[in-house]
Parts: sequence; C-alpha cells; structure tokens
Amino acid sequence: MVGADSVIKCCRVVCDTPAGVRECLLRLPAEATIAAALEAARGELGEAAANWQSAAVGIFGRVHGREHVPADGDRIEVYRALPVDPRSSRRARAAQSSMARPGRSRG
Repeated sequence: MVGADSVIKCCRVVCDTPAGVRECLLRLPAEATIAAALEAARGELGEAAANWQSAAVGIFGRVHGREHVPADGDRIEVYRALPVDPRSSRRARAAQSSMARPGRSRG
C-alpha cells in the first residue's frame, strides 16, 4: 500500500473490448511501471476486459514496454489484436477489384 508520505501519480488505464471501451483511474506510487498499473487495473476492470499478460500497451498511441514508468496524468492503453490484418484485407480487395474490371489484363 502507498504510504501517506509517498509521492502519488494518477494514471488512466483504457482497454478496447468488443463490448466497448473500458477505463479506470488509478492512484499509483511515483515509481510504478506500466506492469504495476495493469495489475491494478486488472483488479478493477476484470480478467475478461483485456489480454493482460501479452497485449501490446502504449501511452497516447505510442507503444511502450511494461517496464516503462508512466508520468502523472498518462493514459495507458491496452491494445487488442485486430480480427483481420488490414494489409491482407486491402490486398485481397485490390486483387478482387482488378479481376472484376473488364478489359484488364495482368502482364
């Protein structure tokens, strides 16, 4: 537990779930890492809210390791895997579109 004389920072943990965005506000010791913040958020948001062990995490859209020490006011984001790779999907659509056009030949 954090002592009364400890420096405390506030961080927000946000995770995107299939049911919508979930978040919690945490008060953490100044030296707390992203890993410590995730462990605290896991208790508040529940096991099913995110892949707590292996999901990519970041702060304001920039990916960071779990050993990173966030600053007061940082928004720690837990990213979920995309259901479909966007590049593969784009390539498949482009290939299908070029095949459907009359008079087009690959060569």
